Amino acid sequence: MTLEMVYTTGNDDLARVFVARTADGSLIEFVESIQPPYRREEKWVLIVSTLKGCPVGCPICDAGGNYRGTLTSEEILAQVEYLVHRRYQDGRCPVPKLKIQFARMGDPALNDHMLTVLRKLPGRLDLPGLLPCFSTVAPFGRNDFMEELAKIKHELYGGGRFQMQFSIHSTDEAARRTLVPIKTWDLKKMASFGDRFFEEGDRKITLNFAPAVGFELEPQVIAPLFSPKRFAIKLTPINPTFASQRNGLTGLIDPADEDLNRSSAERFERLGYDTIMSIGELDENEIGSNCGMYVTRMEQRPAAANE
Repeated sequence: MTLEMVYTTGNDDLARVFVARTADGSLIEFVESIQPPYRREEKWVLIVSTLKGCPVGCPICDAGGNYRGTLTSEEILAQVEYLVHRRYQDGRCPVPKLKIQFARMGDPALNDHMLTVLRKLPGRLDLPGLLPCFSTVAPFGRNDFMEELAKIKHELYGGGRFQMQFSIHSTDEAARRTLVPIKTWDLKKMASFGDRFFEEGDRKITLNFAPAVGFELEPQVIAPLFSPKRFAIKLTPINPTFASQRNGLTGLIDPADEDLNRSSAERFERLGYDTIMSIGELDENEIGSNCGMYVTRMEQRPAAANE
């Protein structure tokens, strides 16, 4: 194995975070989780890192800062292999829906090695339910990478076996620069790429919003660009990360306010969009599996118990 395991925390009934050290001494983390009411035997979610930290520095995410570069393809695959072999020693995972999200530490579109990972993954382990999930802010200057990603999806993951997601967060371009503080594709270019990326039988491309109070979220901006036939909407709370608390950002999606959340979703649904309200189990906030980087938590609370 190319990684040295350092910490683990959480519980097997919901989510478990793993922290590992790379060959150059960097700490990364990855997660396994289930999504109630589904049992692990029905749906299993693995969330792996693609970078050592992240250069983007989104104000709601704890992965930014102390960026030390890209992970190799073997370091990314090692996270998946560790999690699979931990439960299925022979490397065959019979779970009918195995989601592998490349979304823990780092934007995967910033790592060219991700193309190698996606090419190798189907033959590396026996994963009949494999569903890679690629979530990106669409960094500017990554056109060639994204075109190659589209080719790989077409060749290896057709028929709805790939999930593509653009993280947008606000429909106002100036606000997006606050929430995603690097140069990215604008909405028009995302839509154009998505129209070409999508093929008959594919899963709809997700437009992910973790909207903050005070930042524009206007479905009428989305509708002329993104067809509901090819794109779906996901609304996500801003989790209580160190970064979001430090920057005073409050989420428009409130896990405790079902009526408010419903009204936000209905604004998109009236325009024909499938809309997903992505609210995880609140216990995951304490575990650290959906509220930010456990590496940061360990640095700030070094005496935290290692379970």
